[in-house]
Amino acid sequence: MKSTAPLQRLVQLLLVVVGSTFFVSILIRLLPVGLEDIYVVNPDPVGRAKEISDLGLDLNPFAFYFRWLSGFFRGDFGSYVYPGPTLEPVSEHITRTLPVTLQLIVYVQIVALAFAIPLGLVSAYKVGTRVDRVISNGLFIFSSVPSFVIALLLAFYIGVQLGWVPPLGYAPPFCSAEDIDSATACGFGEHFKLMVLPVVSLSIPLIASYTRLLRTDVIATLREDFVTMAASKGLSNRRILWTHVFRPSSITLFTSAALNMGALVGGALVIETIFSIPGIGFEIALAIGSRQYFALQAYIAIIAFGYVFFNVLVDLTVGLIDPRAKERRK
Repeated sequence: MKSTAPLQRLVQLLLVVVGSTFFVSILIRLLPVGLEDIYVVNPDPVGRAKEISDLGLDLNPFAFYFRWLSGFFRGDFGSYVYPGPTLEPVSEHITRTLPVTLQLIVYVQIVALAFAIPLGLVSAYKVGTRVDRVISNGLFIFSSVPSFVIALLLAFYIGVQLGWVPPLGYAPPFCSAEDIDSATACGFGEHFKLMVLPVVSLSIPLIASYTRLLRTDVIATLREDFVTMAASKGLSNRRILWTHVFRPSSITLFTSAALNMGALVGGALVIETIFSIPGIGFEIALAIGSRQYFALQAYIAIIAFGYVFFNVLVDLTVGLIDPRAKERRK
């Protein structure tokens, strides 16, 4: 059974990537305006036929998709196609923008977990008290506010009115020679100043969600016999919560965090647009606005791959967090 688990996860990964991109490919071919009317402008019949053939638009939807899929697995992510013969590799855009979005997502997850874990433990330990009600009601209010509304409020009041941090832009954490020569803002200080508002905007709803999940599991774990035994040995409440309660209660939390890695890309699309961050979310918005459907298909494939990858990663580490989970899966 153990030997088939990695194979099953690989099959799951392929099914998600193939299924999501095939669905997008079919939708693209069902557009009311033909792709050749968007991308092919050569009036010469011979030149027009060559452009259509180069783009694969003369193929049926299934052949068109499998041609794209074979290229994707070979590292050919397609091209940005502008009216006429101009082609621009999507891989260059991915190399430039994906690290920016990954930075944003990692910062958001770190901040969200750093606040949600202690809040969830305290709320569960103080269940039914005023502290629990204040935390629960406050987080309920924050979870009902969309992240883009929080982003707009933060950008206006913190960035524009108070001027504490810049409201727009992005600076890389490391300065390259090109950045120095062009006097482009870079370095850790400038980088974190520009990332504060986007990270907070995406973190607040996640903190509310993660805290509620952890609170529920911690309340259930506190009723277990081994917690009573630990308390009878005279262990401090803090040690019991962190050593004996948190680990078995964190599986749902970390599984949710992995699921949100893919969902955060959708949130990053809006947040990166609001704060002018040149990440893959911003790139997806540009691809949609400029009707770059070939590029959009590659972006969706990468998001689907990352979504399954992080879930498989959590699935593999669940046994390390709580060995009892591994036994239940056998």
